[in-house]
Amino acid sequence: MSERLKAYARAGVDVDLGNKVKAGLPSLVESANRPEVLGKVGGFGGLFSARFPKMRDPVLVASIDGVGTKLKVAVLMNRHDTIGEDLVNHCVNDIAVLGAEPLFFLDYMASERLEPHRFRQLISGMIRGCKNAGCALIGGETAQMPGIYHGADYDLVGTIVGVVDRPKIIDGKSIRAGDVVIGLPSSGLHTNGYSLAREILFNQLGCRIEACSDGLRNPLGVELLRTHTLYLPHIRKVRAQLKIKGIAHITGGGLIDNIPRILPEGLDAEIQLGTWPALPLFKLLASAARIKNEELHQVFNMGIGMVFVVAAKDAEKTARLARGKIIGKIIKGNRCVVLKEPVSKSRKK
Repeated sequence: MSERLKAYARAGVDVDLGNKVKAGLPSLVESANRPEVLGKVGGFGGLFSARFPKMRDPVLVASIDGVGTKLKVAVLMNRHDTIGEDLVNHCVNDIAVLGAEPLFFLDYMASERLEPHRFRQLISGMIRGCKNAGCALIGGETAQMPGIYHGADYDLVGTIVGVVDRPKIIDGKSIRAGDVVIGLPSSGLHTNGYSLAREILFNQLGCRIEACSDGLRNPLGVELLRTHTLYLPHIRKVRAQLKIKGIAHITGGGLIDNIPRILPEGLDAEIQLGTWPALPLFKLLASAARIKNEELHQVFNMGIGMVFVVAAKDAEKTARLARGKIIGKIIKGNRCVVLKEPVSKSRKK
């Protein structure tokens, strides 16, 4: 330990350890570089060449987000290799709904003290996510904050910047009554609703994180840590052949709060429940009788991680290309989501 920094270390901040842990970052980060990245990680700011010769009117798109109390599950499992990828995928999805291609990503980690093993797991996950999305990790901040964070708890936040040509922005303005809603499956809770999920699963139902609960093939902790799905490849594939009028990332607020964000005035999205397979985890959550169906669909994604709105003539092909399901339609209304209960077999007769 440096003689000059002993007092700081006694106060809970080990600068020397931080420097040692971050010493191997440049080579790791460079594995996800893009040609536009200038300079190296470790400076006061990341440099990225902003030249877009193939675009008539490039527009930068930025978003910032975290992974919420999913971090508590990662701490309980002492497993952090998926959390960094969760963060990247969530942020990339948020700008991809506007038609943007991701350019670069920055992260922020804060904890009581730096844990080298956890740090490397988180960074490796971010690198994996950046590689999959085709963006560069150009910088970040690692803060040791004793007195603010305690024990194994930590926080993780990411910022993504992308670009889209102005004429190709997906803004929902062309959505009309009669258009169709396509739902893309989620892998699980993704990165939202964990505070309620932990209350239901651990406190109300008494589930154990290391055990396989009702209907689950894997231990509960494994199911809760399933990686947030990256939908960018699906968007690219569909856009190459068809027009997507609107896209909503189903994050905090579920279907009920997120779909209206892309609807023009005077329109509702009518969602037909039962048109997509229910994941066992959501069946388990729904088994808590005190949670109403509307609240479940406003907190959790309930198996749908992203929705496309397309013209009726393109619906079947879009669902096939995106490996999704037709789950509803656009009707006249007041920018709301209307949940339609499944029609029972007896009523069909």
